[in-house]
Amino acid sequence: VSDKMKSTFALMCKFAATDGTVLVCGQSGTGKELIVRAIHQASKRKSGPFVVVNCGAIPSNLIESEFFGHEAGSFTDAKELRIGKFEAADGGTLFLDEIGELTLEAQVKLLRIIEEGTFSRVGGNKPIAVDVRVMAATNQDLSTMVQERKFREDLYWRLNVLSLSVCPLQERKEDIPMLVDYFLDRYATPLGIKQPVVSDKAMDLLMAYDWPGNVRELQNCIYSAMTIASGPTIEPADLPRRIYSDSE
Repeated sequence: VSDKMKSTFALMCKFAATDGTVLVCGQSGTGKELIVRAIHQASKRKSGPFVVVNCGAIPSNLIESEFFGHEAGSFTDAKELRIGKFEAADGGTLFLDEIGELTLEAQVKLLRIIEEGTFSRVGGNKPIAVDVRVMAATNQDLSTMVQERKFREDLYWRLNVLSLSVCPLQERKEDIPMLVDYFLDRYATPLGIKQPVVSDKAMDLLMAYDWPGNVRELQNCIYSAMTIASGPTIEPADLPRRIYSDSE
């Protein structure tokens, strides 16, 4: 394991022992959600829900309904009561992925509930109190966005209580064998096969490649190789063409 990941693991253990808000920064595909899930699983909230919100995928007109839920009849398509993400995460963790994608208007609403711990459903008046730990992730530079007035400074400091940066995979290639073993173990059962091994030549290619898609690209590569391999050993020919063409 690389020194960078050893430092990351040490921080994760410390973060799991507290209930503070966590902000994880890093390029797309570096494994930010895996880190947040691991912190949740090691925390006192591990038996509670882990709810994921992709902030970049919510239309701005549905932000309130998505976060807070709505009462039946509160707007045209609201035919029945709907629980929002904060209510669904009560007693557990709410993971706000790609937090930098939220509009400034949505950021105000998010700040209010993080500060107060209460909200009302859309179309309702009754305050609802929740006990939720918020963790967020971004592939953007939020401090620069604050300076450019694209991200609220007060929300930034609310989120950036415990912060952690994840390095790109090409800067910590010593972690590749460990990650490969993890994915081999993870996918063997779903694929209905005995866990294969990776040949030395195939591993050399994996170590030489620069992984622009980071851990997610490695994950997809191993899944593909396990599906294609005809025997108990993954060979260079089982890897995606780009992996070995880069080394030629």
